[in-house]
Amino acid sequence: MTDPGGKPRRARVRSGWLLPVLLVQALGLQILYAPVAWPGVPTGTEASGPATALPAPVARTAQALRIPQSALGLWVQAVDERTPRVVFNGDQPMNPASVLKLVTTFAALEGLGPTYSWETAIYLDQPLGADGVAHDVWIRGGGDPYLVVEEYWKLLAGLRERGLRRIDGDLVFDLSRFNLPVEDRAAFDGQPDRIYNVLPHALLVNFNAAQFRVEARRDGTVGVTVDPPLPNLAIVNHLRSAAGPCGGYQLGVGLAVQDAALRDRAVLEGAFPTACREFEITRSVLQPETYAWGLFSAMWGQQGGELRGKWRYGAVPPGAKPLYVHQSRPLGDLIRLVNKFSNNVMTRHFEYALAVERLGAPATPDKGHQAILEVLGSRGIDTTGLVIANSAGLARETRISPRQLGAVLDAAWRSPWMPEYMASLSLAGLDGTMRARFRAAPATGRMHLKTGRLDNVSAVAGYVNAASGRRMMIVLLINAPNAHQGPGIELQDAFLKWVYSNY
Repeated sequence: MTDPGGKPRRARVRSGWLLPVLLVQALGLQILYAPVAWPGVPTGTEASGPATALPAPVARTAQALRIPQSALGLWVQAVDERTPRVVFNGDQPMNPASVLKLVTTFAALEGLGPTYSWETAIYLDQPLGADGVAHDVWIRGGGDPYLVVEEYWKLLAGLRERGLRRIDGDLVFDLSRFNLPVEDRAAFDGQPDRIYNVLPHALLVNFNAAQFRVEARRDGTVGVTVDPPLPNLAIVNHLRSAAGPCGGYQLGVGLAVQDAALRDRAVLEGAFPTACREFEITRSVLQPETYAWGLFSAMWGQQGGELRGKWRYGAVPPGAKPLYVHQSRPLGDLIRLVNKFSNNVMTRHFEYALAVERLGAPATPDKGHQAILEVLGSRGIDTTGLVIANSAGLARETRISPRQLGAVLDAAWRSPWMPEYMASLSLAGLDGTMRARFRAAPATGRMHLKTGRLDNVSAVAGYVNAASGRRMMIVLLINAPNAHQGPGIELQDAFLKWVYSNY
């Protein structure tokens, strides 16, 4: 399978920085393969409710694919009705994979509102003089989920506009907004360098991502450039050119980020085919603090500023007033990046913002889970048995029933923020994780969906504008061996086609 962290380039066409990072982060969860613990075998029937049998086309497809009906959970309801049309294993707790983002983003919209934004504040310990020289500069991380290169540049430009010219001391990071346990970024699947495994951080800059561009040069060598350039990241290029067609896993390029503690040395090895022109691969590098310092140092110099110190931790001095406050893009914009492209770390930052606003700083995982459950409960959603091990769905322990997920879709439809929620979902055949499915078909653009995939888990949920014009809310969860491979997609498509054609 093609590695989501890189893509072959046959022409010298740059795609830009943001889109590759977002797609890498997005596609990461969609192709992860990790073991999942199976719940008890469900009965296949409901204690009460409407139709409790699988729709015939779905049942036939499941049988052909050797997916047992006990491994399926299904829920279908019209948006203008209060009773579902079809429920199958509706109360069985199942792993939803990335579809859990529907729950987290709904709770964030309801609890924070679409105009909510994050603040990254800059402080000095003394008023800035006419010479523009400061000693130490404090950066208080606000948990901005999208402090990418362009936004970081704006932050630095804001400091320049307020007269800061030279920093004789250090950058001091105040990270007190988050109080999170130490996590192993390799714990989930042994891939610590992948963007989908980046961990939440109060000052997460550009997802800790670096895009490596490999280029075949005219002199027969293979060049490597990095975007953004980071002065504290060492690049070791052992790539060589090799005759042959342009193909193979990562086009023969191997990349390892060395030193588990510092992560400040990237080594590229392998044979790059001469028939290829360019190849881009994105990986997580450095630690959040060293990344933030390194990019600040590079950009500050580009803007004509001087930075003479290093970095350290420290609380903002009592009574200090901010020199500058950078505002993030609003939640209503950022939610689209999460649901369309399945961005994991941004989802968790939504959760922690909700935790701080409802339960006070610092944000903790327990506060985050509690805040989500509180919002769901306030909207009439039964959360009994719902397990949020990871609010982005990147966990084997997460459990939610099809009926609970359907209740979230129903509440979102009746919410004042329904337009923002709907617009955040992938459009079948057009964009996001559904862009390659239902192309040039009657259903193109008529399904707003969120997909999810882990090892042995495949899921889809959202809204289908059926051929009749009736809008349907749908959930399909599959927890079965090899569901993450072709059979899961085939069964999803059979289900979606049935809903589109029959309602």
